[in-house]
Amino acid sequence: MNIVVFGLGAVGTVFATFLKKSGHKVYGITKDKYLNDLKSSELRVKGIWKDHKVKLDGIFSSVSPLKEEKIDLIILSVKSYDTQSAVKSLKDIVSEKTKVIVAQNGYGNYEVVSEEIGKEHTLLARVIFGSKIIKPGFAEVTVNADDVRIGDPSKTIPEEEIIKIACIIKNAGIPASYDPDVYKTLWDKILYNCALNPLGALLGCSYGNLAENENTRNIMNRIIDEIFEVAKARNIELNYKSSKEYIHHFYENLIPPTKDHYPSMYYDIKSGKKTEIDSLNGAIVKLAEEIGIYVPVNRTITEMVRFKERGLKR
Repeated sequence: MNIVVFGLGAVGTVFATFLKKSGHKVYGITKDKYLNDLKSSELRVKGIWKDHKVKLDGIFSSVSPLKEEKIDLIILSVKSYDTQSAVKSLKDIVSEKTKVIVAQNGYGNYEVVSEEIGKEHTLLARVIFGSKIIKPGFAEVTVNADDVRIGDPSKTIPEEEIIKIACIIKNAGIPASYDPDVYKTLWDKILYNCALNPLGALLGCSYGNLAENENTRNIMNRIIDEIFEVAKARNIELNYKSSKEYIHHFYENLIPPTKDHYPSMYYDIKSGKKTEIDSLNGAIVKLAEEIGIYVPVNRTITEMVRFKERGLKR
């Protein structure tokens, strides 16, 4: 397959490396400021999935050099705040049979992409392996909680096509599977990330540290309670009947395998970068405000992270 990985951060670097190593033609799209570091087109991944090194078929800062290529698959792995500009750019290389996998954190990315390029081209992935950038082009996989789940919330794309793509990723060495209820599965991750990421980033501690402390557990429980309230009011289907049921699963099953992990938001704040808070707790606040629901804990957490962002920039 001819594959484009749009966004060579921690997640994108892993996808690009494994797919290239399995024999596909893979191109990377990154920001101008990273091009010099990646001029050799070499990528490396280390960690729990062992050490791998590849040379991509090209790394560019725009899709212009690829307009004559027939692209089969695009994996969109930019930060959520770059989704709008990225999807407008990648439209130029989406042909009749091209599929775009939205492999990002948070709420709203699938909606933006599918509206811009069409639901018949857009797949959604829930990515729950943890990775971090050592330096541009070099990522470490630190933890994996489950398969990359891939599906089509609109039920427009034939199942056999989605299964084929999931198998390509799985055969490349990244655990992946087809998920007919991928939108619900994505909301599982939104719950998980909203509870853990901002607190881990603000307090500079691991998921396990947050779960062990009564004070942070109380805050996380309230974040989850508020999200369930908003989801119910907006008729968003979740995989759990109540926040109590999810909270039990959260502490018993989700935290233990990722207890030593630090959120990507922690590294963003540490390096003075913009975070994805607006597609996580900030998105919950927006969804709540639109229907007149007050979510004080999610709002407070959102405003604290925004303060941290702006304070670091100053």
